[in-house]
Amino acid sequence: MTASWLRAVIISPLSQESLNKGIGLIKFTGIVVNGQTIGDKKVDPGSKLNTYFGRFGIVHQTLGIQLVVSTDGITVFLNKKTTQFDWSETTLAKNEIMDLQITKGRSLTVTLKDTVKFVIILHKVWKKHPYHQDYLGFYTIDSHLLSPRVHGLLGQFYHGVQFEVSNLHPGEDPEKPDATMDVKGHKLTVTRGWQRDFRRDVKNGEKVPCWFVHSNGTGLIDGSHGDYVVSNLF
Repeated sequence: MTASWLRAVIISPLSQESLNKGIGLIKFTGIVVNGQTIGDKKVDPGSKLNTYFGRFGIVHQTLGIQLVVSTDGITVFLNKKTTQFDWSETTLAKNEIMDLQITKGRSLTVTLKDTVKFVIILHKVWKKHPYHQDYLGFYTIDSHLLSPRVHGLLGQFYHGVQFEVSNLHPGEDPEKPDATMDVKGHKLTVTRGWQRDFRRDVKNGEKVPCWFVHSNGTGLIDGSHGDYVVSNLF
């Protein structure tokens, strides 16, 4: 399993304490990406709270650009000017430091000069759904171009992590066995499962096997998940 799917695993079970707060996803010299979590509209008693990302803030300090991406639209701050884009139209905008491509109602691709490409997927939910709401997915293309010093909840895995999985045994769900993961000097109980990669198929996604790391990624991520909570998107 590649490190990218470890990233997907530890993002999913963010605790209720992190709800509606900013999470530091990527941090490197000149580039910062933070995400704001949201939850279901309501949660039945005894049910688990599902958390998602509802907004992303992308900053390139050297280029002097800021982007706010939400389920409602995209806002670009550049040279003291503010430009807004809507998800309802397919749009291509280019300048000397950034290419921005919106695919109507589906995705946003941001290419920053001489760095990396980010893809943000808009997941639409039926407006009258009693529980769920629209949310965003985040992918980094060519993340290997970033320095080994890149960090953040996602960034720390961009150059891989060494781990071994053993002791496969039945879990609570017969279709999702548990196992022991040896990683960073820790032995963690992990659960087999599936995630969807929406980079190629925005509508349906591609099922990819992964290991779910419990307790907000404790033992896998550097520090604790609380270390990545930030006060705002910028």
